[in-house]
Amino acid sequence: MSKKINSTKTALVRVDYNVPIQNGQILDLKRIEASLPTINYLTQKHTPIILISHLGRPQKITPEYSLKILIKPIERLLNKKVIFIKSPQKISIPTGHIGLLENLRFYPGEKQNDRLFCEELSKLGDFYINDAFSASHREHASISGVKDFFPNKTYQGLLLEAELHQLNILKKAPKPPYTIIVGGSKIGSKIHMLETFLGIADNILIGGGMAFPFIKYLGGEIGKSICQDSEIDIVKSFLHKAKHSRTKIIFPSDFVVTKDLISKEQQKIVESHEIPKELMGVDIGPKTIRLFNKYIISSQSIMWNGPMGVSEISDFSRGTRSIAETIKAATNLGTYSLIGGGDTASDISRFGFANSFSFISTGGGAMLEFFKNPNLIGLKKLKKLK
Repeated sequence: MSKKINSTKTALVRVDYNVPIQNGQILDLKRIEASLPTINYLTQKHTPIILISHLGRPQKITPEYSLKILIKPIERLLNKKVIFIKSPQKISIPTGHIGLLENLRFYPGEKQNDRLFCEELSKLGDFYINDAFSASHREHASISGVKDFFPNKTYQGLLLEAELHQLNILKKAPKPPYTIIVGGSKIGSKIHMLETFLGIADNILIGGGMAFPFIKYLGGEIGKSICQDSEIDIVKSFLHKAKHSRTKIIFPSDFVVTKDLISKEQQKIVESHEIPKELMGVDIGPKTIRLFNKYIISSQSIMWNGPMGVSEISDFSRGTRSIAETIKAATNLGTYSLIGGGDTASDISRFGFANSFSFISTGGGAMLEFFKNPNLIGLKKLKKLK
């Protein structure tokens, strides 16, 4: 690609700048930092760049979801002026300069993959680069439809290329014992994708909010813990298939529970199937930590997606931190460790473990979806950048 880049041609680069923001403060810049290799590669060739991204899930145009908040951090990281673009209209970016389009999800055409909006986006650049692996499973305009307007001019960004290389290590030849650890609160889609690993992984450890539909289906009392009735049938189907595979499914044996996340009243540890009706599970307990860590430390390949509790609250982060520490120890002993999911990556960064694993993916749902079907919509028709 290096000979094909014309410095007068503008690169339209889909990035993932869906960074965590709280009270107007950006909590973690890792997703922006991860895009720098591609941006620096292009700026070294004096190529004008227009970056496009989503932020959050706004239902309408609201100031707190504006990408304008990212201008100064990007300028600091790149030591370059960044031009903010309020709407997707043809604009001339000076050679070697960078533009940032307003939040893609302010436009209904993005999620609808609307053809007119795709065409509008395409007019911003002369060639297209997808560097947002974490959004590559979504059939949205900036990921899917826009490529139709760049025949033979669509490329993988350097971050996306690195993601695919690392994920293929586990996709093609994971060393046994191979352990999958899943948690978090996005239950329905994850349970469905876990079927991909039956007969491939040796162990699947299910913690965090993921565990409650299983425990409820198996006859346990889960109190006010998160669980939707629609998830029970998915659990039933998954466990039926798991019974006929060699993969071990391991559930928590105890939980930290509380009455309320804010007041943190009535905190205690209870058996996983005996959560009182007025309480909710908010972290895995000490017996579960020991059980999970036993499997982790003896594994040669590990994939982890999703925290073990409400880990953003320090009182309920012990399980997640302990799992992270044990995976870190296993990695130091030679185990390959792949970590994914925005919440998990933020936890690891907060714990100070950012450089302690084999690879930290920017994708959560996209990472799990890739193992189910590597031909993600956003990866089609892309050539290597260099």
